[in-house]
Amino acid sequence: MEGRYLVNFNTKELPQLETELLIIGGGIAGLYTAWQADRTGIRVTVLTKGTIADSNSGRAQGGIAAALGKTDSPELHYKDSILAGAGLCDANAVKILVNEGPARVRELISMGANFDRHDGQLAMTKEGAHSKRRILHAQGDATGAEIMRTLASQIKEKSRVEILEQHFAVDLLVEENVCRGVLAFDEESGSYRVFWAKAVVLASGGAGQLYKYTTNPEVATGDGIAMAYRAGAEVMDMEFVQFHPTTLVLPGVPRFLISEAVRGEGGLLRNSNGERFMPRYHGMAELAPRDIVSRAILSEMAKTGQKFVYLDLTHLAKEKIKKRFPTITGTCARYGLDITRDLIPVAPAAHYIMGGVKTNYNGETSIQGLYACGETACQGVHGANRLASNSLLDGLVFGRRIVEAVKKYLPYSTGVRSHFTCESLSPPAGDFTAVKKELQGTMGENVGPLRTVQRLTQALTFFDQNSWLKKHLCCTPREMELRNMLEVGRLIAEAAMMRTESRGGHFRLDFPETVSRWKKHIIIRR
Repeated sequence: MEGRYLVNFNTKELPQLETELLIIGGGIAGLYTAWQADRTGIRVTVLTKGTIADSNSGRAQGGIAAALGKTDSPELHYKDSILAGAGLCDANAVKILVNEGPARVRELISMGANFDRHDGQLAMTKEGAHSKRRILHAQGDATGAEIMRTLASQIKEKSRVEILEQHFAVDLLVEENVCRGVLAFDEESGSYRVFWAKAVVLASGGAGQLYKYTTNPEVATGDGIAMAYRAGAEVMDMEFVQFHPTTLVLPGVPRFLISEAVRGEGGLLRNSNGERFMPRYHGMAELAPRDIVSRAILSEMAKTGQKFVYLDLTHLAKEKIKKRFPTITGTCARYGLDITRDLIPVAPAAHYIMGGVKTNYNGETSIQGLYACGETACQGVHGANRLASNSLLDGLVFGRRIVEAVKKYLPYSTGVRSHFTCESLSPPAGDFTAVKKELQGTMGENVGPLRTVQRLTQALTFFDQNSWLKKHLCCTPREMELRNMLEVGRLIAEAAMMRTESRGGHFRLDFPETVSRWKKHIIIRR
């Protein structure tokens, strides 16, 4: 069956492998879904293009939000999530998240996740737009790493899950709107393989590498969203990209995330003149929603002509800072900064995409047998602006719901092998490396936190000028990544051009007001 693919192939000529549930992605969403599916007796294979240590999940510093405190409740967590989402959250999705979330976190604890404790009780912090201290953390600021350690050890020691690292998922194999499997590239052998599956889950993470400055690792290139879109799945809310307000800015140093929990513990933002400025922008000051803090920082940078503002922790107890934020303390120290006495230069960077492959509350996409969870998916739970530390919870809650849906689907899935072929692409041409660099610059300048019709037009012109790549064969995973990035970048720019208002992570300088008629989702399908 011919389709729109990245490479020329004929499934009859390739090695054939078969599983019941194929999961693309080895972060928290993918591994947790795999673990849950294995417990129910489903045969699971996980493909990850790098290793399971390469995902965004392991970098999560701040923590995981759940209403577990004595003075907290799912209702309060719901209200905070809805408020942060700027009127675009799906209320039912948020109710599912906050009500099922505590059980998922308790499950992690029973699996051996060592969250920090104080006097025997779970230690919790507060982050932007949260009304209660409900953020659980581990080893101070290494929460994601601890959850990944827990899941990886459980899968390794107590499951039959097969994890295949260095396997790049190239394209979905979809026939008559039914997903039959995936074409993958084995980077170690340099060969293609076909994985047939009764059900496929996309949990491949975000797309931060579309931007020059990002908190995301090299692997975050939007592959799952691009694959699903090419296969005909619906994508939603692509215009909403969250920029983390505080990433380390030093010459020649990669952007490094300075957790929002630092402000939750009392850190203050100051401009280059030493003035604290956030109270001028929002009543919650440093703990305002992320989009507001990011725009405030950009405004102060423009006023002072500097490329950063400062995060000030010098008024806090030194030992408390070192104990609470050992990773941040150590990383800054390697670059010559003592955060207990030095101001930290920070600026916004691309962090999380609220949009993604459209799903229902059970992770089902518009393609039968194809599911999505984690940052790849969009069921409306984050609205126009994700509440801090809801993302890890999102992957767990909807990963569990996917397993329940797959259990019901598998008896009716025939697992039929079909014949797929693509023989229409020309030999590769052009400088892919140069295009990637230009893409990142274009996205940062034109589709960043502040947008205008002129900037978005420039971005769409760039995508038009590079549409020739779709006619050419990709020979390496890096070239495949670039094609995926171009696909996702265009979707973000197109949706941003359509939405003629400002809401959450999408801000139009030419349409600065939030408009009630735009309280709707933009859904795109090829």
